[in-house]
Amino acid sequence: MLFHSYLFIFLLLPLTLVCYYGLNHMNRPKAALSFLTVVSFIFYGYNNFFSLCILFISILINYGFVTVMRKAGDSRKKRTFLWTALFLNICFLLYFKYSNFFIENINRAFGADIPLLRLLLPLGISFYTFQQISYVIDAYRGECGDYSFLQYVCFISFFPKLTQGPIVYHKDLLPRLCENAPQKIRYENLCRGIYAFALGLSKKVLLADNFAKIVNIGYGNIPDLNSPSALLVMISYSLQIYFDFSGYCDMAYGICYMLGLKLPLNFDSPYKAESISDFWDRWHISLTKFFTRYLYIPLGGSRKGETRTCFNVLTVFLLSGLWHGANWTFLLWGLMHGVVKVIERQTKIASLKIPKFIKIGVTFLLVTFAWSLFRADSVSDAARLWTRLFSGGFGGIYLPVTEKFQEIVEISLLYRAVRAAGLGALLEWFPWLPVTAFTVLSLTACFTMRHTQEKTEGLKLSDQKLLTTVILLFWSIMSLSEISEFLYFNF
Repeated sequence: MLFHSYLFIFLLLPLTLVCYYGLNHMNRPKAALSFLTVVSFIFYGYNNFFSLCILFISILINYGFVTVMRKAGDSRKKRTFLWTALFLNICFLLYFKYSNFFIENINRAFGADIPLLRLLLPLGISFYTFQQISYVIDAYRGECGDYSFLQYVCFISFFPKLTQGPIVYHKDLLPRLCENAPQKIRYENLCRGIYAFALGLSKKVLLADNFAKIVNIGYGNIPDLNSPSALLVMISYSLQIYFDFSGYCDMAYGICYMLGLKLPLNFDSPYKAESISDFWDRWHISLTKFFTRYLYIPLGGSRKGETRTCFNVLTVFLLSGLWHGANWTFLLWGLMHGVVKVIERQTKIASLKIPKFIKIGVTFLLVTFAWSLFRADSVSDAARLWTRLFSGGFGGIYLPVTEKFQEIVEISLLYRAVRAAGLGALLEWFPWLPVTAFTVLSLTACFTMRHTQEKTEGLKLSDQKLLTTVILLFWSIMSLSEISEFLYFNF
């Protein structure tokens, strides 16, 4: 099920709030926790019962190993259980996500003809597997409380963060989720949650999905793009993936706020970053923390000399790229970020006295260039796009892009208004003006506006904010006719 669907907005979400607070009001917190677990299973398994079965098997395996690890007497047994649990989690990921990738490359390298497996990738498997890996390791370190099976199941399957994160650690959610005292509804939290949900929904429906139309046409017709069109397509994807992923996290954050819970910050205005290092402190923060805590530091971090540190950085980014998908484009995307981070570390360029706006601009261009590899179906497609960017020639924006953009309801109404005002000739002379203005305004918002969590935490309830929330919700819901999945469902 999707957050931006009529079924969720008008049925499951209201039902969840009413029943959760109703059970708490009747002084039945355990029943409320059980209800959240059932809702999470319904949400996750609505379109795919197979994925739900895989999730439940994964939960059983990890909780079982944590239980026997706690009961193990000596450290050697505990270590054995730890490594077995980690091995099984990695096997889950390798089998479902990377089997065909390995088979394809073996076939290509050795001229073999191994048939591909007919596998269905379980939704969110990368997120909930990493979350369980963190729980198993923390339990081994003695950092986790002794939670019941119901509490663990609810924590792992908790629907707001299940399919796209953020990757939540037990200390961030479990203690609050499993409080014995009944949760009382706070209308201020409810209002803040609805406000955050409205902002996230509008990001996804009004911005990300409209940028997707530009991106899909551009990547589907790379040889026809000139240089300005290629640049527009690349920037559009940077905006699409940000509004899409952060929009999901905003909605998840808002839902948790409505339930009296809080998710950790996952996006801290990443396009305001002044370096690649700064970007990864702002983008998908929970993933960065995971790799830092459970891979970079155990590898030695920055404690074993500069050469080893650079190796550790590159290893982390290569695995980060591989985590995103089974394709050489993701591996090279991760390597690209790792190489730039190593260069920044060696040259200390981030500490130079360069105007802030130049640092931000250069970082955004580097990130956008890398995103084009991330989005491409193959390395050769990315190379063709880069060729068009640097040698495609100048001229107007690719006509199918502007025509597709004109089909958006809001833009078509704008066109009518402009023509009614006697300025129709302006659009005929410069058909690329609306799509360019839309991109520039969205980009400006990324560079200047506060992120949703800042707005939500500092929200002062007023008639103006109420009107803004209602307008965004109404506008977004009216635009749900073309429902698209979130990009990170694929990862």
